[in-house]
Amino acid sequence: MKRGASDEVDRRLIALLLENARQSTMALAKQLGLARTTVQCRLAQLERRRVIIGYSALLGYDPGRGFVQSVAFLSIVKRSQKNIVERLKQYPEIKLCLTVDGDFDLMLIIEAAQNEDIEALTEEIAEIPDVVRSKSIMVLSAKFDRRTVMHNCDGGLTH
Repeated sequence: MKRGASDEVDRRLIALLLENARQSTMALAKQLGLARTTVQCRLAQLERRRVIIGYSALLGYDPGRGFVQSVAFLSIVKRSQKNIVERLKQYPEIKLCLTVDGDFDLMLIIEAAQNEDIEALTEEIAEIPDVVRSKSIMVLSAKFDRRTVMHNCDGGLTH
């Protein structure tokens, strides 16, 4: 079964949905210059192929949740990656851990209540055995984020 957008029309349709998933099929059809039924068929195909797995409201800001973000880069002793990653999983402030290419081995996305919390965490991470070097960068603002986490009908998470 083919995955992903099959052509330019699918890509444009997906881009429109990423901007606003609440648009009606008629509004999407008008923007694409297609018949409403054509757009409905394409949406059904994208859903069947699991390119689109759901539609969700994403909250951009929760005033009760205030947080700051940082991106941290780590150079590590390669043979220790598994142990270091297991240790990093213990920090709830680390929201994402990726292996990367280049001058560093791991990239972390960190969220905390205040800058001082991130400073303390990055200092603690730098002390983990076999972390050779670290660098952190504070996030000033988010311009867009295409990652989504949706709740399915059973209350579970779908990525």
